[in-house]
Amino acid sequence: FSSIGANTSTAVSIACHRAKAQEEGIELYQLFLKEKLVLPTPMFNIINGGKHAGNALAIQEFMIVPHASSFSEALRIGVEVYHTLKNLLKETKGAFSINVGDEGGFAPPFTKTREALDVLRLAVKRSGYTESEVMFAIDCAASSFYRNGFYEIDQEKKNADELLEYYERLASEYPLISIEDPFYEDDWESFCAITKTLRKTRIVGDDLLVSDSSNLKKASEIGACNGVIVKVNQVGTVSRALNTVKSAKNLGYLAIISHRSGESVDDFISHFASGLSTGAIKSGAPARGERVCKYNRLLLIEAREKGALFNGINSIKV
Repeated sequence: FSSIGANTSTAVSIACHRAKAQEEGIELYQLFLKEKLVLPTPMFNIINGGKHAGNALAIQEFMIVPHASSFSEALRIGVEVYHTLKNLLKETKGAFSINVGDEGGFAPPFTKTREALDVLRLAVKRSGYTESEVMFAIDCAASSFYRNGFYEIDQEKKNADELLEYYERLASEYPLISIEDPFYEDDWESFCAITKTLRKTRIVGDDLLVSDSSNLKKASEIGACNGVIVKVNQVGTVSRALNTVKSAKNLGYLAIISHRSGESVDDFISHFASGLSTGAIKSGAPARGERVCKYNRLLLIEAREKGALFNGINSIKV
């Protein structure tokens, strides 16, 4: 890929798979389907921070994960909470607080993590749901606020041990089902520590694993995390991403198929997540064309596959 780049190889690889599905007269997701289809649980990123927004939040993504009996119901819940949050932010923080970040989530002028989690909690309640019906997930992207051996978060500096205690408190105070990239991308030891400590929270590796099956094998051997983000253009081809998903399943890891912050209006990852029954998908907020097109495709797959399963939050729970 050094000569053509991963984005080019990814586009060609996806085009080849689309052509193969068309040649066989099947839907694209059916090209990957080897077992009973399980639609992915959506993880809606509805507050943006970090490098994805122009505010002072260190954590990059604040997500809601609805528990529902179908994908369409989960999408409806996500949309309801998203719009309730919009109204809530506008009421309390003014019109500029509903500007959005790279992934369609709102980028309010918060400085501390708990401000974001508290307003999410209120939005869920105002929408008529309980914390067991709509849980939270965060993508810390901790490498982005790691400097000179310390993590700069909530206007404080913390070492790795202090940050672990910080996450423990968050997990005890909020319905936090998943934490992604809680530490610097090369700090395997801290990933092992948090996986061992927060046994009821899914610990997901993105920057740590970079969708690579060999990194996943290492993580499994030492007990670093129990979930992996899979991004097709991170490994350059659909085949490589497929190998990572297969490795994750064999190792008992949750594979979360993910978009990128700079997305296109292409719905391939919806086919990929459905056909492989990975269990979860990240495609940003239920807003903006490059995000919504993925959710619309999943609705169409659900309508076509009447017997498709959907496990909701249970797909992500440890």
